[in-house]
Amino acid sequence: MIKSTRSLWRIGQAILGIIFRHPITGTSIIPILPDGRIVLIRRSDDGRWALPGGMVDWGEDVPSAVRRELMEETGLELVKIRRLVGVYSAPDRDPRIHSICIVVEADVQGAMEILDTLEVTEIQAFSANSLPKPQMSHDHNRQLQDYLNGLTTLA
Repeated sequence: MIKSTRSLWRIGQAILGIIFRHPITGTSIIPILPDGRIVLIRRSDDGRWALPGGMVDWGEDVPSAVRRELMEETGLELVKIRRLVGVYSAPDRDPRIHSICIVVEADVQGAMEILDTLEVTEIQAFSANSLPKPQMSHDHNRQLQDYLNGLTTLA
């Protein structure tokens, strides 16, 4: 009995090691309103401004994750994904986990509304020359700067 329990524990540890030793795929969205302003959210976990986004769910493609995360965090509807801004994979880009973030620019519409009150405390639209200056969450400063510079980045 003890031997089989130990064997099961070792198998469980091996499976968890395989699952959790791989980066998680996520997405960040640079939402552009019809008037050209960029929508940012204030995260509840660190109090910093951030791009909306999140993890791609099992069985979900990236465009569907963009649509879902955008709606959950901002209440806005995806009109279309304009372009790929970059893929960001530095192991330290997210303080919680090693994640690979696919960043897209997207045309959006609708009324800004916080639907996920556990993750988001505020939503605001900014013109490109009035974006918040303090440190943003994760590596979103870099993502926004790459977007504003017209780059497509693999980092």
